[in-house]
Amino acid sequence: MLHLFGKKNKTAPGSAYDPGKEKPIIRASICSGEKTAGFKDKTTGAFREVMLIRNQRDLDRFMKEYGLDRIDTEY
Repeated sequence: MLHLFGKKNKTAPGSAYDPGKEKPIIRASICSGEKTAGFKDKTTGAFREVMLIRNQRDLDRFMKEYGLDRIDTEY
């Protein structure tokens, strides 16, 4: 079956991240308010998107999946 408007390929939830190389980040748009959780490479600054954050439940799920106790927000 052909999917013309499928979801964008993203890193699967629960995939490992290396705290030595990556930093957990919430990217928030100041224009639309959209928030995306992911990991920022400490060396290159590249952002690896993991999931869209629509509400507190999504944020709690992201933090639980990766064992995080705090997370920074970038605008």
